[in-house]
Amino acid sequence: MYVVTGITGQVGGVVARALLAYGRKVRAVVRSAGKGAAWKERGCEIAVVDLSDATATTEAFRGASAVFLLLPPIFDPSPGFPEFRALAEVLRSALLAARPNRLVVLSTIGAQAAQSNLLTQLGLVEHTLGDLPIPVAFLRAAWFMENSAWDVPAAREGKVRSFLQPLDKPVPMVATADIGRLAATMMQEDWSGKRIVELEGPRRVRPNEVAEAFARALGHPVDAEIVSRDSWESLFLAQGMKNPGPRMRMLDGFNEGWIEFEGPSRKGETTVETVIAELVRRGG
Repeated sequence: MYVVTGITGQVGGVVARALLAYGRKVRAVVRSAGKGAAWKERGCEIAVVDLSDATATTEAFRGASAVFLLLPPIFDPSPGFPEFRALAEVLRSALLAARPNRLVVLSTIGAQAAQSNLLTQLGLVEHTLGDLPIPVAFLRAAWFMENSAWDVPAAREGKVRSFLQPLDKPVPMVATADIGRLAATMMQEDWSGKRIVELEGPRRVRPNEVAEAFARALGHPVDAEIVSRDSWESLFLAQGMKNPGPRMRMLDGFNEGWIEFEGPSRKGETTVETVIAELVRRGG
């Protein structure tokens, strides 16, 4: 049995479909029976679980050949990341009790960065789960190409506003399809101890190239425009964030180059042009 959390999202969905294509039995961990209905129709076993519930999570993980763990993101964390710390401890307790054969955790580029930022949350998860007495792999993924979904409406009007800057600086990005396929492969591999696998796309992408990809997909000119660093805090507060500092520091890390891979990265196959064309086709 292969257990997949986050199955209703982009990465988790790819993981599950790949495992099913391999002929594996999949247990889908969902927050409600309704969210699991489509996966039940595909032949998955359904476990309705809140990951903060240690007892229910233990049962969902029990008997697994491998678990794919995707933690629900917290984009506006409290200072010190208490929410992620608490969730990581619950998951550690559940994994110790359930003892799956293997664990693959979706982590992030820059999880090892010394400077505190939004991605520090996944660094904390790596620290909490890294010494479990089962084989553990952390799949550190680059900036998601699919983050450009937020830009589709503006691109239709001929402008993409970029927090990534300068506009000609290559940024490590990756498609969720490549992440999910690699995670499914890793779940079926054998290893011992802790391993770290880092993944980005076939080439690094400049913000200007994102605008160019939108232009090709939409059939009209699209320009990239910098969002001034001085405006970030007020913009994020206006959007309802209470603690925008970690998000701002994450963006600083990409722009200044201290959010980077720790070692050599694997390369995915999917290009940003392919992803953006699909986002435009779906309407964002």
